[in-house]
Formats: sequence, structure tokens, C-alpha cells
Amino acid sequence: MNNVQQNYASSSVLCLAQSIRKLIIETLAEAEPGDWWGSGRIPPDIVTAAEGLIQKEIDGGIIRRSDEPIDYTTFGQLTVIINTNWDVFGAIFTSRRAVEKIMANLNMLRGPIAHCSPMTEDGVDRLALTVKDWFRVMA
Repeated sequence: MNNVQQNYASSSVLCLAQSIRKLIIETLAEAEPGDWWGSGRIPPDIVTAAEGLIQKEIDGGIIRRSDEPIDYTTFGQLTVIINTNWDVFGAIFTSRRAVEKIMANLNMLRGPIAHCSPMTEDGVDRLALTVKDWFRVMA
């Protein structure tokens, strides 16, 4: 695996994560104008976990990575947010189960990237297919 392929994989996961978060923000902001994060649509345990990570950064004296609490969520938590709000996301996706499966795959595939481990060529291929699957499952 060369550096170009590693950079591609890393960029793909980052871009997709950002696009998923943007989709969630836009969809929930439309459903809950104003404070969608505090509207009750985000499960309390996810809100608490995000707030804990934000406070950890503040207490560590480092610059916060984002002003958006959703940027402190994992793929697993994003899946829960989508499932919890299927009343609005059901119009965007063709299958709840497919979303769950794709998000689980993304979470597994991002592991080596997040932990600075090299990805295998098969891993890069799986990632590319999983990204395609994500856009395919959108209605």
C-alpha cells in the first residue's frame, strides 16, 4: 500500500463522515428549526458523550475541533441518530438496515486510518465500495 492510496482512503473517510454529519444537520434543522441538537431528537447519551468530549478538550487547554457537537460523534452514534429519527431520514434512504450495515462497515474500515495503521489494498477497495454503497442507498 503506497502513501497515495493511504491518503485517498483517509480523505475518503473524512469527507464521507463530514458529508454524513452535514446531511444529519440539514435534515434535523429542517425538521426542528432552531435548536435541533437540543430538541430531544438526539438521544441523551449521545448528547452527554459529545459534551464530555468537548469539556475534555476545554479542560486540556487545546483548541476545540469544532463548535458543532455533532462533530464529536462516532459513526455508531451517527447511525443511532439516523435510526432514532427515521421519521425524517426514511425519505432520504431506501433501507434502514442498509444504512446500519454501511455505517458498521465504515466504522470498521476507519479503524486502521484513525490509528495510523496502513490499510491493505483490499481494505482500500472495500472502502471505495462502501462509499459507493452509501450513495446508492440514498433515495
